[in-house]
Amino acid sequence: NRAYTMDQQVNVAWESKELEIEFETFRNKLLPGQKEEWKLKIKGPQGEKVSAEMVAAMYDASLDEFRSHDWSFYLYKSYYGSLSWQQGVEGTTGSNLYQDYWNRYASYENRTYDALNWFEYMYGVNLYKKHFRSNKESLASPGHTYSWSPAQGESGDDMNADVRGFSMTVGSDGLKKTEVEREDSAVKPSTQELKVRTNLNETVFFYPELQTDSSGAVIIKFTMNEALTKWKFMALAHTKDLKYGQATREVVTQKDLMILPNAPRFLREKDQITFTAKVSNLSGKEISGTAQLLLFDALSMQPVESKLLAGDGKRKFTAKKGQSAPLAWDLKIPEGLGAITYRVVAVAGKFTDGEESALPVLSNRMLVTETMPLPIRGGQTKEFRFEKLLSQGNGSSTIRNHRLTLEFTANPAWYAVQALPYMIEYPYECAEQIFSRYYANSIASHIANSSPKIRAVFDIWKNQSPDAFLSNLEKNQDLKNVVLTETPWVLQGQNESERKRRVGLLFDMNRMADEEERTIRKLRDLQVSNGGWPWFEGMPDDRYITQYIITGLGHLDQLGVKKVREDKSNWNMITQGVHYLDNRIREDYEWILKYEMKRINEDHLGYYAIQYLYARSYFKDIEIKKGNKAAFDYFSGQAKKFWMDKSRYMQGMIALATFRNNDKKTADDIMKSLAETALHSEEMGMYWKENTGGYYWYQLPIETQALLIEAFKEVKNDQKSVDELRVWLLKNKQTNDWKTTTATATACYAMLIDGTSWLATESDVQIVVGAMQIDPKKLDIKEEAGTGYFKTSWSGDAIQPAMGKVSVSKSGPGVSWGALYWQYFEDMDKITPAQTPLQVTKKLFRVKNTASGPVIEPVTEKTVLRPGDKLRVRIELKNDRDMEYIHMKDMRASGFEPVNVLSQYKWQDGLGYYESTKDASTDFFFSFLPKGTHVFEYPLTVIHAGDFANGITQVQCMYAPEFSAHSEGVRVRVSK
Repeated sequence: NRAYTMDQQVNVAWESKELEIEFETFRNKLLPGQKEEWKLKIKGPQGEKVSAEMVAAMYDASLDEFRSHDWSFYLYKSYYGSLSWQQGVEGTTGSNLYQDYWNRYASYENRTYDALNWFEYMYGVNLYKKHFRSNKESLASPGHTYSWSPAQGESGDDMNADVRGFSMTVGSDGLKKTEVEREDSAVKPSTQELKVRTNLNETVFFYPELQTDSSGAVIIKFTMNEALTKWKFMALAHTKDLKYGQATREVVTQKDLMILPNAPRFLREKDQITFTAKVSNLSGKEISGTAQLLLFDALSMQPVESKLLAGDGKRKFTAKKGQSAPLAWDLKIPEGLGAITYRVVAVAGKFTDGEESALPVLSNRMLVTETMPLPIRGGQTKEFRFEKLLSQGNGSSTIRNHRLTLEFTANPAWYAVQALPYMIEYPYECAEQIFSRYYANSIASHIANSSPKIRAVFDIWKNQSPDAFLSNLEKNQDLKNVVLTETPWVLQGQNESERKRRVGLLFDMNRMADEEERTIRKLRDLQVSNGGWPWFEGMPDDRYITQYIITGLGHLDQLGVKKVREDKSNWNMITQGVHYLDNRIREDYEWILKYEMKRINEDHLGYYAIQYLYARSYFKDIEIKKGNKAAFDYFSGQAKKFWMDKSRYMQGMIALATFRNNDKKTADDIMKSLAETALHSEEMGMYWKENTGGYYWYQLPIETQALLIEAFKEVKNDQKSVDELRVWLLKNKQTNDWKTTTATATACYAMLIDGTSWLATESDVQIVVGAMQIDPKKLDIKEEAGTGYFKTSWSGDAIQPAMGKVSVSKSGPGVSWGALYWQYFEDMDKITPAQTPLQVTKKLFRVKNTASGPVIEPVTEKTVLRPGDKLRVRIELKNDRDMEYIHMKDMRASGFEPVNVLSQYKWQDGLGYYESTKDASTDFFFSFLPKGTHVFEYPLTVIHAGDFANGITQVQCMYAPEFSAHSEGVRVRVSK
């Protein structure tokens, strides 16, 4: 009755696939610009000759200090046995041996010592965190330098010309050499030609397809770059049967005498700078000599050091054996030079060296635009003082006036109306956008029929094309630091203008009626059998989308825009949707009972549950089925108990839900808390510090503000707070395009929650600038219909300091705003660019069929494409955080045809997305995009010859559009 077992792992060795790369000819110390030839021998595991292919590259090893570069290639795998004997003897029991101090470790004293504070600077690179590495050898190396490539047009024959007494020739080794002909120059080798290094590129070569000869040898021929530094050579060889090998070597370019300039990245006019360099001596003995800095206008190559240098550019130096000598020149950068070419040379007996490169010279002045906002409320008179204009820049002697501009918008509430066509014209057939079109049409119809004054504005917009239809991006080009055509937002600006031009078309009564009927029919058709709506057809039902649609229908009913209960089909659709949401909340409750029963009285109130209670409160007359009642009661109790820990957006939803369900105390407590935590500003109105936004639906600032307007109106009937909250909403519209349909829809709802009184207000603003009364009608200044927007300007000497005093009066209700822009030329400050958390790159590859299968090669400017070629688009999308509802649009050339013509839902590497093929683009929609790097590919066929713009790839978070990116635009050429 005993069982004995034994397991023994048997290791089966792989057949060796390792190739040996032997360097028959290799020199690790080269002269800059030297022509070199290496011979590498590739042998098999037994030393046999093999036919192999090699990829080889060499680059400046200092780049590894920023990001290490290696070719990881490993094929060997390990397999472990999973079978084992199992036995049991009836009646046996197991025991464990417990013993104190089992296998005890000897103790030792822990000692600590003083250490440098590295301030989070770390060494090494691992798989999870990347840090800069400190390489003592490279940092201490006298050959280590940072250098720049020569400017365009400075290579080849351009340099074979006489310039200031220097005769440029090209030696047999391909180096540019200069014989010094000046008799008075101290920099004059007797018989030695001076070599000026100009090829300072950081990569030497990349050879992707090197083939062995019959003896297994590979010959690599190249001309060494001229930078004085350490280089990293990498090689990877492989055979058809996947034998492979790698090799890495280091090469140093150096001379006995080296001059190493420490040049800045650019120069700026009127700057003073000390241009430094060092002379390094590797000759084995102490040397003395002369160095010189020569400066040229980069465009004309005429000498300009007399304009920059005080005195001549010669410097004596003495460098001991194995050491360096410092050099310095004081430069004063004049105006009028777009770029300069510097050349530093050094001569010490027979030793010479020189380096040449170009530097841009940036203007020291820029057009500065300073603004004084002019916000005002109804019934106010305010005095504004532009202090800097009043004092003319505090007496600055370098200021030159350019333009003073006054712009003003009497009734900004119309900006919300101008945003409505965006929802109607949005091109995508997802459930949310279909509903948004229905929502916008319904509100538009309601607005158009509310007042004859409002209708008159629409008639003007329909029959004319005023400046009101210019997008905010296209307006005031003269007041912006960069023109629209120089930004990546050209198309966005045009699209915004176009949708504004369609405002008049939007309010065509017949069109609105037809559009409403078509969109609500589409919405009914898109609803799935369980009552929910998917984001796109073919996707699974989406709880958030369903709650969003039910909430929006509740808005329309609450405003009196649509009597949803009077249409049987629509009411049936709503009833099914509400029951769908009841079932989902019941499933949440059942999960808690099953897995969290011990914690059932703790906080389980999530975002979806709160949104459900809010959406459900619009339709209390739809009965909650018996099986779902317990879940509704549970989460209603949770809302009453845990509302204090929720965001302002969620608190507003809970307040409305509890108020509608007759829990007035909870609703009042929430509203009191909201009022106490609100911020108040004369200009911005009433808001909360949390109104900074995010990328999830429950973090959106416009939707939050609109929801709280609804709460203060319905729960407290606090008209003052409602008006204050709408001020912030409109001020947000002043500086932002409401780019999403959800933001536009909820904001319009909030603006109309107590009628259209703000829209019916006529222009009632009086403005005085200095001593001038600004009346657009008397000054023949054109005003926009509805908004009352106008702009007027003064230039040059017409600008007087007294114009910095402005008085504004407003008699009617609502808010108005404007600004005074003072533009002048002044010395510029440093500008810091911003980055986006989304990154996208796009590459085209040509697919070739070879004997070993399809092979792809990148399409470059030198690639000759022909009709019939097969291409593959590869898009690499990176995001540094989880995001919801991402839209990516990839444009293509008109000469290309997509192979995937059917739109469909796809699943790739755990990521689900919808791919939609359009005539000019392929669109990707992601309900959820997890943090990481994602690669997408799809095929194209070249159809037409020509020269095409291939467009760009755009990606944007549809609920946080400030998170966006686009790829580089390129042209592709197709030969006949």
